[in-house]
Amino acid sequence: MSLRLATFNVENLLTRFDFTGFRNQLRQDRVIKLFDVSSEGVYQQLEQARVIAAADDTRQMTALAIADADADILCLQEIDNMAALQAFEYGYLFRMVGNGYRQKYLVEGNDSRGIDVAVLMREETRDGQKIEVKDIRSHAMTTYRDLDLFDDELALTNRIDDKIFKRDCLELDLLIGGRPFSLYVVHFKSMGNPRDGLDGRQSTMPIRRAEARAVRRIIEDRFGADQAGAKSFAICGDMNDYQERVDVIGRRGAGYRFEHQDEAESALDVFSRDGFAENVVRRREPLDRWTLYHARGPQEQWLCQLDYLWLSPELAAHNAGRLPEIVRSGQPYRTIFPPGQEVERYPRTGWDRPKASDHCPVVMTLDLP
Repeated sequence: MSLRLATFNVENLLTRFDFTGFRNQLRQDRVIKLFDVSSEGVYQQLEQARVIAAADDTRQMTALAIADADADILCLQEIDNMAALQAFEYGYLFRMVGNGYRQKYLVEGNDSRGIDVAVLMREETRDGQKIEVKDIRSHAMTTYRDLDLFDDELALTNRIDDKIFKRDCLELDLLIGGRPFSLYVVHFKSMGNPRDGLDGRQSTMPIRRAEARAVRRIIEDRFGADQAGAKSFAICGDMNDYQERVDVIGRRGAGYRFEHQDEAESALDVFSRDGFAENVVRRREPLDRWTLYHARGPQEQWLCQLDYLWLSPELAAHNAGRLPEIVRSGQPYRTIFPPGQEVERYPRTGWDRPKASDHCPVVMTLDLP
């Protein structure tokens, strides 16, 4: 009996328009900057036209990436609301995969932009095992005080009664063919702007570290710290941090070289440091673990993993011979692939956009113990 589990940040699956760019240049799309728009009413009309014109190609590619992942359970990030999820599933995903994801779950979380985590599930796995939801719990309201996780680093930017999760930790208790499986879906704090001499990743790391500690505490409180490793659980989502990266050195026309390097610290060390869970993507070759391409000019470009399937020791050991897959056909042409990793892009993919997402889906076939 097998289960295909995937995670995918679909990048701003929204049902609303963002008009804040008229007054805040930092929020304005780059194409609008090419034109002199002095009227807010005209700006809103142009923004609506721009978004609608681009959305169809983008969401066809998003659906193609999901279809290629072919998961029984799909953990999603950056979903506006249930209406957006239903419209996407019916209008796009259904055309790619047919009547597959009838079970949909989303709880409104804490993100200031209104983007949430969600889960799509088939009624049965591909080999006919029933997928049942026994319970769903949101941890969006959990505070630092609740889990006694407040410290001096957090005090620089947070208060003790602030909510830990900047979106949510959505917990699902499932039965797969009658076998128990627990799923934790997250989207950790994004890397912000530099502060106090620290880059965006370092300045926001205490928040992500607290989110990771909270997820671990939730699991250990439920199963017991000494018993959790023997259970079947997975922690999935966009965690906005990495323990390693691949530096891309060079420029277009001159060629590139790729250098792997480990990071001195990461918020995700909370999961890995004592074998609490395994990042199964690390079973792939070091240059072939990335799920996102980052670039700010030729002097700052790298590939890194932001999207994760962390498995409990029991579940990881039971699937020791399996490798996760990373679906990269939805990446734009500007993404620089190491040698031998090139893929055929989806039709109408652009240099930077349209694309399926800035992230890649990660999927793995699992046997449940």
